[in-house]
Amino acid sequence: MRYVRRMICSAIVFTAANSVFLKEYLDTWVICIVFFGLAWIQIAPQWKRKDIPLKRHRICAGGCELLIYFLLSTAGTAVYMLARLPELISGHRGLWIGNLLVCILVEGITFWNGILRVYACSAQIGIKWRVIGLLCGWIPVVHLLVLGKILRLASEECRFESWKILENQRRKPDRICRTRYPILMVHGVFFRDFRYLNYWGRIPGELENNGAQIYYGNHQSAASVADSGAELSGRIKEILKETGAEKVNIIAHSKGGLDCRYAISKLGMGEYVASLTTINTPHRGCMFADYLLGVIPEAVKEKVAAGYNAALRKLGDEKPDFLAAVTDLTASACKAFNEQVRDAGNVYYQSVGSRLNAAAEGRFPLNFSHDLVKYFDGPNDGLVAEDSFPWGESFTFLTTKGKRGISHGDMIDLNRENIPDFDVREFYVNLVSGLREKGF
Repeated sequence: MRYVRRMICSAIVFTAANSVFLKEYLDTWVICIVFFGLAWIQIAPQWKRKDIPLKRHRICAGGCELLIYFLLSTAGTAVYMLARLPELISGHRGLWIGNLLVCILVEGITFWNGILRVYACSAQIGIKWRVIGLLCGWIPVVHLLVLGKILRLASEECRFESWKILENQRRKPDRICRTRYPILMVHGVFFRDFRYLNYWGRIPGELENNGAQIYYGNHQSAASVADSGAELSGRIKEILKETGAEKVNIIAHSKGGLDCRYAISKLGMGEYVASLTTINTPHRGCMFADYLLGVIPEAVKEKVAAGYNAALRKLGDEKPDFLAAVTDLTASACKAFNEQVRDAGNVYYQSVGSRLNAAAEGRFPLNFSHDLVKYFDGPNDGLVAEDSFPWGESFTFLTTKGKRGISHGDMIDLNRENIPDFDVREFYVNLVSGLREKGF
């Protein structure tokens, strides 16, 4: 049915664009009906569909439809105008040029109506493809390839996001993420829990839509493992007091996993933690960090640290310590840490790790650091090596087919990107649902 609608609407656009030529074959009232149909297509390119519940996605899907109408009708118009090119030579120049101007007007309206809808409502085409579209929009052939890429990204976004909304509505009564204990989500180094810029991207919202009770660490972005662990200990007690719960389930990313292990084993939080799930945590540290700290002159390190600390204070840290945070992530420091910090017997530990398959597929700065880390540590997620991730009773390793892979940032939905072969939001839904099934 969709393909029939596309052909009909494309035919309407084509007929309107070639109205000057076709007027000799069609009555005036037919032309009027065609232009009425064209107006309706421009206003409502997508009839209300139950499979696209969100208005933003319907507008975006409508933009994609208009661009398809534009491509199909433009192709037909080009062939038709070329077929009538002899009329330009035989003396009907005014008719041919007049029709060309009408074509440009009608097709231009269809294109700009479509592309503006997509640009305004699509999240997945991002800044990158918006800029590429603007720069390449005037280059023959290239502009068609770019338009095809934008169409694919936006169309898939509408389909995928609509499916997720409907799926969450379907399973909402089941509350599959309603765990026995609340979820504490702990960020990694050099980031904070901002109110309007969530460290975990779209993940917490997805978990809450499925019944989860979410809290955040709210600790400093740069501090030693011991200091961060102390902050998190206080945060755990706050959550227990607020909720009346006996324990919490912790999901911690990157250095946050080490911070939580310290709080559990060294600061008495073991009795208040039911489970700890570490996400891309460098449990065995990074040899690349050892190398950097070893070769960089002390004066340079102090200067860099001072600059970072000054910036971090402006972002909310009271006592940032850049060097202490980085030092605690080295392979040598983590080896000593693992010897001293033993797991609590009453806490369920599990871990997750991922691999970025090619440096070029990572976002800055992970595309830059990937090969450097690979030289020292082996296959990695852009920051942490594969063999540093495993910890606890179970370990889940993630990547994708082909060259893309899953980076350190992808695991927290840092770029809000829909990755082929990996639905990060659904991964966390299944993760938390698994904790629920274990009784946590």
